[in-house]
Amino acid sequence: MDNITDMVGDTIEVKYSTSQVAKIIGVHPNTVRKYEDWGLIGKAPRKANGYRVFSDVHIDQFRLARIAFEIELIHSGLRKTITRVVKLAAEGKYDKAVALANTYITIVEFEKEKATEVAEISNELMNDSFKGIGKFFKRKEVSDILDISMDTLRNWEMNGLIKIKRKENGYRIYDYEDIKNLKIIRLLRCANYSLSSILRLMSAKYKNKSIDTKQVLNTPNVDESIVSVCDKLIISLNSAKENAEKIIEMLNDMNNKYTNPPL
Repeated sequence: MDNITDMVGDTIEVKYSTSQVAKIIGVHPNTVRKYEDWGLIGKAPRKANGYRVFSDVHIDQFRLARIAFEIELIHSGLRKTITRVVKLAAEGKYDKAVALANTYITIVEFEKEKATEVAEISNELMNDSFKGIGKFFKRKEVSDILDISMDTLRNWEMNGLIKIKRKENGYRIYDYEDIKNLKIIRLLRCANYSLSSILRLMSAKYKNKSIDTKQVLNTPNVDESIVSVCDKLIISLNSAKENAEKIIEMLNDMNNKYTNPPL
């Protein structure tokens, strides 16, 4: 099917079918329909036969959405915020979309600072050689000391983040080293590091005390079959910021092209 062209003022506006948009973007035609249904691109007018007719603005909106969702950050409201940016662009509210994208960058920068600071604190805790002598704690006592639920402690142990000693009667006992490690795990979880990245760190710690905490946390092993953004949190946050900056440039260009065209 050939493209349809219309004259809009002194410019020619190209029209596209659903399949043509899909080919340009590199997605399935059903994805184009879903993006329209979800409000991620503007509603396309329809021909008399019901077929959708897209234009260049839809192509730009789709490209913007693809960049926005390239990094899957779901914590701290980041996913919700970037989705709202995309929807504002689909509604042609470019100034509001730019303002919200800048807010998104601010949140990302805060999250990166937090993740970096926590990695550094964790490194200091790991190098803290102080150990209590002969003092042991029960799981309930540790839960109260660290303000962590007993279910959370069980979950961390089941996931291999910490190895707990047992008495002859089978009861778990925690010493000061265990409490220190649990503090590290709690810090990292609060900063949104994944269980996988923390396990990677704790495993490396048991093998070698002199490790670069930030590097280990953000460098998945080659044998990890599934890697999420929180398995390389700081790297992902950097990428999210770069993508948001690209989105702002695109929004400004779209604003000039579609709401402030040159005379």
